[in-house]
Amino acid sequence: MSDRVTQVAASLEFVRTRIGDACRAAGRPNDVSLLVVTKTFPASDVEILAGLGVTDVGENRDQEARPKRAELPDVPLRWHMIGQVQRNKAGSIARWADVVESVDRLGAVESLSRGAVLAERILEVLVQVNLDPEQRPERGGVAPADAQALAEAVAGASGLRLGGVMGVAPGPTDNGDADAAFDVLEQVHALIRADHPGARAMSAGMSGDLELAISHGATQVRIGGAILGSRPLVQ
Repeated sequence: MSDRVTQVAASLEFVRTRIGDACRAAGRPNDVSLLVVTKTFPASDVEILAGLGVTDVGENRDQEARPKRAELPDVPLRWHMIGQVQRNKAGSIARWADVVESVDRLGAVESLSRGAVLAERILEVLVQVNLDPEQRPERGGVAPADAQALAEAVAGASGLRLGGVMGVAPGPTDNGDADAAFDVLEQVHALIRADHPGARAMSAGMSGDLELAISHGATQVRIGGAILGSRPLVQ
């Protein structure tokens, strides 16, 4: 076993233990899935993750993810788009992504729908909710009050399947309250699920706040550096 495999395996096991402990603390089954964020890491790392039982990986740039997936055509993974969806990239994203977690506006719904239909694929889509207390647009996400309407648009779009919601809690430097943010996401998710029971996914929680996210009902956490280490610089 190579040093890299040993390193990733140890970090992965530690994160899985944290998830299990958080589920027990929340009094819920250990049913939280792990999305490993592989942006800027090489395809060789993605292949290592798959060999260690990882089933889902996340990328945030179409121009990086597309060739990376093409390099690993036979590796059994679900590829998630977690970065902003640009209209001119939607057709390409629809060809490589299995799940798009970052849909926050109607234009993205329409563009992804066209791309999915042309690619003859069904994309799972999560509505990204802006959890910033000041609702700064650069944080990404639809306003909580508008999330249900956007979810309806996703549910009615050809080639798309509404999977649930995604959110990024503000960190300490944003003067935000992660507990309050995840509470908002939990409430929005409940409202959407009332009309769409199949929209089960609540993607929330990263390395620093996964336990808190799980206590609020997260069904998936997104972890990068805690498993793969320091992120390489993007050229």
